[in-house]
Amino acid sequence: MDRMQLKTEFLCRLALNVHLPLTDVGGTPHGDRLVARITGGTFSGPKLKGHIHDGGGDWLLTGTDGVSKIDVRMTLETDDGALLYTTYHGFRHGPEAVMADLLKGKNVDPNLYYFRTSPRFETASKKYMWLNSILTVAVGRRDPAGPVYDVYEIL
Repeated sequence: MDRMQLKTEFLCRLALNVHLPLTDVGGTPHGDRLVARITGGTFSGPKLKGHIHDGGGDWLLTGTDGVSKIDVRMTLETDDGALLYTTYHGFRHGPEAVMADLLKGKNVDPNLYYFRTSPRFETASKKYMWLNSILTVAVGRRDPAGPVYDVYEIL
């Protein structure tokens, strides 16, 4: 049986700065809700480079199973002035002690937990219009300053 192979290409590394402490909304009917305000950051790759605007956010929801659902919205600005509205959803989970250390802002080996997202981009820039019609996946880690993602385009 022939199968089509999935191929990827590195797009960029996103490094977000997050304001601490996170806003703890508490235990809602849907799970424990935390809100993280994105205060800036950078992104860099072979086709993209720039900074992340202050004012984005991540609305984390952790269920009784310990899985955190990631829900991020933010604005990127390329080094040549194009604005990229960026959203992504994903999951972060691992052993309870590891996740507790992450929430305390400790530096934890990313091999000890699962952290994956699927970024999407939206722009009016003619130069970066190609971003509007690609799918990407990202592998993340949580550094003390905020999350860092290696984003890959699905070819």
